[in-house]
Amino acid sequence: MREASPVTIVTPVYQMAQFVRDTIDSVFAQDYPAIEYLVMDAGSTDGTVDILREAEGRAPANVSFRWFSEPDRGTADAINKGIERSRGCIFAYLNADDTYKPGAIRTAVDALDEDQAAVAVYGDADWIAEDGSFLGNYPTQSYDADLFRHECFICQPASFIRREAFSKAGKFDTNLRFAFDYEFWIRLSRHGRFARVRRHLATSRMHRSNKTLGQRRDVLRENIVILRRHFGYAPFSHVLAYSAYLLDGRDQFFEPFEPSLSKYALSLPLGLRYNVKHPVRYAKEWSSVMGNRLRKVLE
Repeated sequence: MREASPVTIVTPVYQMAQFVRDTIDSVFAQDYPAIEYLVMDAGSTDGTVDILREAEGRAPANVSFRWFSEPDRGTADAINKGIERSRGCIFAYLNADDTYKPGAIRTAVDALDEDQAAVAVYGDADWIAEDGSFLGNYPTQSYDADLFRHECFICQPASFIRREAFSKAGKFDTNLRFAFDYEFWIRLSRHGRFARVRRHLATSRMHRSNKTLGQRRDVLRENIVILRRHFGYAPFSHVLAYSAYLLDGRDQFFEPFEPSLSKYALSLPLGLRYNVKHPVRYAKEWSSVMGNRLRKVLE
């Protein structure tokens, strides 16, 4: 029987005592026989370190568990440090407020074994609330590298990457605080395609204190930065989301986007500013969207 390829899971954590035990337990519950699990703590003072110490004594035989507590330069830096210390042929990172579904790692490894050309695999995922209750399905889509021009359609905790592909694409960009995974997917997609498995592999916890919602303005602005960097263009959908936040401060998840004339109006000058090299293209996109909305109103 062929020996199982080692899989590395890295969890970056800072001040997440409320959730990190659930995250650790979801890794410990995996049935894959060769898991290396590294938790990279940035110097938490809220009890996280006590939870990590306690976890040392109950790691199952199939999980090699280590943790480190030291300063870092943000989440991307913590993940990079974890990968540098790891040995897995396949790796993933699982944030300290997310969890794996039972059998997630085995499912991912099997999918990569079956599709040797794939550089990564991703599955479906659940959005869950702070208390763990189900909120909805993450809007994952079938793989199409061109979709990255418009959106990040991959749920990060439900994704697994081949180490050799990561080495070719390069590390996570430590200059980015929020969209470093989106930016990495774009770079990785240039080295090969991703495989998708239609099975729920993870949960993504949505709560007002997480970075995605708690620092929404910076998230939206950073998305625009990376789209301009890689594609030279910020599409209307991202500009509109940013314009809307500037005007109403809604997180666009628990507080859904509400259309208004002022938001659409602001998205024109903002979009032209972000797309100074492509003003005609953006103006046409903006006009097309506004024309469609006007037709719907008239109907």
